[in-house]
Parts: sequence; structure tokens; C-alpha cells
Amino acid sequence: MKEFHILLIEDNEGDILMTTESILEYEPGCRIDVARNGQEAIELIEQLLEEPSSKKPDLILLDINLPRRNGHEVLQFIKKHPSLTFIPVVILTTSSSPLDITQAYAAHANSYLTKPTEADEFNKMVMALVEFWRRNVKL
Repeated sequence: MKEFHILLIEDNEGDILMTTESILEYEPGCRIDVARNGQEAIELIEQLLEEPSSKKPDLILLDINLPRRNGHEVLQFIKKHPSLTFIPVVILTTSSSPLDITQAYAAHANSYLTKPTEADEFNKMVMALVEFWRRNVKL
């Protein structure tokens, strides 16, 4: 099975650690790149667009509440580029605001998940997410 590449766009160091540990526990060979704010995410994605030989992510995990540019702006940036629209973008955030949910789906997010507050539940959610996108979905 080929390497699975995830771009995690998250500003909270604790959530970055929990997410990467959960992913690597379930899928040890996974490549995870991290952008810690919206502007950094857009710059990283622009680099991928400029380098045709670069490996684009198989999955993007995107927080809504980001500094410098919020997750909605990042999602819109991703989905407006034809070479990126096929990459699934999963919103993984603390926000359960109906407005955030509506905006995310209107901008073509593939799913919207609210982070559980319990570490064990968070771990289960991340492992199920990787299971679904890595093993079940044909990308």
C-alpha cells in the first residue's frame, strides 16, 4: 500500500500532538505535514501547486479557528484550485456553530467533525477517520 499523506492544519499544539500520535498509532507509515496557521497552510499549498512533481496530500484535516487566516478562507482557497478539489478536506474543530457547519459544507468540505473533549474519544474519532479515508474510500 502506498504512503498515505495527511496535511494537518491546526494551531493548538496539544491537538497537533494528540492528532499525530493517534494517526501514527493506527497508521505508522503515514506522512503528516503540519501548518500552524491559515497563512502558513496557504503558503504550503501554493508550494505544492508550483511544484508539479510534489506529492499532494491524500487528506487534509482542517481546523476552523486559525490565526492569520481562518479555516473557511483556507478551505475556499483549496477548493478553488482544480488540481486540489479532489483532495478530501475534513473539518476537525471545536466549533459546533451551525454557521460554521453551513459555511464549511457550502465551500465543499467533505465532512465536519467536532473534536471530542475526552482524549480517548478524540483518539477513537481520529483512528476511525484514518480508517475511513485510508482503507475504505477510493481516492
